[in-house]
Amino acid sequence: MIRAQVLICGGTGCTSSGSKDIQKAFAEELAKHGLAEEVKIIQTGCFGLCALGPVVVVHPDGVFYREVTAADVSEIVAEHLLKGRIVQRLVYDDVPEEVKEKAAANGRSASLNDTAFYKSQCRVALRNCGVINPEDIEEYIAMDGYAALGKVLTEMTPDEVIQIVLDSGLRGRGGAGFPTGKKWQLARHLVPDADQKYVCCNADEGDPGAFMDRSVLEGDPHAVIEAMAIAGYAIGANQGYVYVRAEYPIAIERLQIAIKQAREYGLLGKDIFGTGFDFDMDLRYGAGAFVCGEETALMTSIEGNRGEPRPRPPFPAVKGLFGKPTVLNNVETYANIPQIILKGADWFAGMGNESAKGTKVFALGGKIKHTGLVEIPMGTPLSTIVNEIGGGVADGKKFKAAQTGGPSGGCIPAEHFDVPMDYDHLAEIGTMIGSGGLIVMDEDNCMVDIAKFFLEFTVDESCGKCTPCRIGTRRMYEILDRITKGQGTLEDLDKLEELAAYIKDNALCGLGQTAPNPILSTIRYFRDEYVAHIVDKKCPAGVCKALLNYSIVADKCKGCTACARKCPVGAISGAVKTPHTIDTTKCIKCGACIETCKFGAIIKG
Repeated sequence: MIRAQVLICGGTGCTSSGSKDIQKAFAEELAKHGLAEEVKIIQTGCFGLCALGPVVVVHPDGVFYREVTAADVSEIVAEHLLKGRIVQRLVYDDVPEEVKEKAAANGRSASLNDTAFYKSQCRVALRNCGVINPEDIEEYIAMDGYAALGKVLTEMTPDEVIQIVLDSGLRGRGGAGFPTGKKWQLARHLVPDADQKYVCCNADEGDPGAFMDRSVLEGDPHAVIEAMAIAGYAIGANQGYVYVRAEYPIAIERLQIAIKQAREYGLLGKDIFGTGFDFDMDLRYGAGAFVCGEETALMTSIEGNRGEPRPRPPFPAVKGLFGKPTVLNNVETYANIPQIILKGADWFAGMGNESAKGTKVFALGGKIKHTGLVEIPMGTPLSTIVNEIGGGVADGKKFKAAQTGGPSGGCIPAEHFDVPMDYDHLAEIGTMIGSGGLIVMDEDNCMVDIAKFFLEFTVDESCGKCTPCRIGTRRMYEILDRITKGQGTLEDLDKLEELAAYIKDNALCGLGQTAPNPILSTIRYFRDEYVAHIVDKKCPAGVCKALLNYSIVADKCKGCTACARKCPVGAISGAVKTPHTIDTTKCIKCGACIETCKFGAIIKG
């Protein structure tokens, strides 16, 4: 009889930190103490608190252990699983004292849902991540898995399925936010006599710092399979494709397992649920081209051609994959569908706000205490995400900006710290949700350098098919590069804005059309930093190397010689116990001296 369960995160983050070794150590320790039949080890998907991995949760106690190593396992087994004594040094307890006291009075420890990281979240797309074994279809079925597919096939017409998705207000979670139900409706009715239609899933997550879709595929792959089958029924398609980047080996492996299991259970293939409905699906692998996140480029790649976008119209609902009507949604969008079918449109629409219904998953990263994966109701203020869920800006620094939407988005400055995180409010201030990357920046970030970083990424990832993107973005990058080297002019700001307007209006696809966004938003909110780089030849944040000079404050220098010994080019000189100096003609501005000095005697500016 199973009396306890040990859930071990098997997401990419924890796996890279050694969760496989932890799983093996638990198996060995449980066998050693004769507990192998009483305690079940379950590999799950991502819990969300990536900064604290590897993560282990012990049920039924609900104890959340963080930063576990294989060496900690023997103590957890001997103390917690044998003697019932929680290993307090490993417990994640970011919980208010009054909540801890209340839990203790009821004879339990505070649960994961009591923590600051989780209490403001609402998990729909991530509902099974960190809860079930993604490689066991029966665990998914135990969580009402495939019940939605059964319901639509036996109780609903295709148009009724489309209507409930329309009524839910679900919009695409991959970037532009197009209404999902409308997309399905067009694919069903615009070409009603099509001999073949397709359902595609965009799992080619390419934004720097984004890992939302990967985590859903790793933690709950059956939710995507079920949703794609529902979409197939709604539009009249019998074949689906998941386009997933090859750099996601764990996601690919679990998708392969899930598809095989679904076929074995009769949930994919011919005559599903005995209704006469046929639907099957396959995987296609991307080579990491960012442009293949654009729907027509993605379909071109599935067809076996170079991943380049096609002019629209015709739109994929009319002429998509292999020239046939096609629906394409991303992983997170599909992950919401089964719950909408089971719980109803009103339930989903009851979350979020008027313009954006439901929840949104964000990959929270950058200069923040708790990096990881969060899912919040649409319209939740940015300040709530950063301060309450993320634990605030790291190291006591001041919040400066947050970048949303990756290379296609823009920055949210401190003056808009309370902006509701939804499509319309972000568009008003010059950025976008995108797929859900959310990178927090502090006072040590240079916004000119940030814009340059994202534009360099876009230049690198441009397919080169259209001139505005191929040449225009490169010209913009060259201007930014000159500015960060102190070689820019004020006229360059006018050139950047002029080029940006031209590229946005004339680029062929979304990659080029949104490429100028990081530049436009940083110029809009941080123009003074651009001017400082151009006029004063200084980088206020002390990031751009060409504009920096390192010096030693004589009153603080103890003459310990540590910096001189660390300098790789011998630019620092001075006698022992006397103030040192830096030869700026030799200094390569590597920063090794600042990292070495214990007295704060070296400054840059």
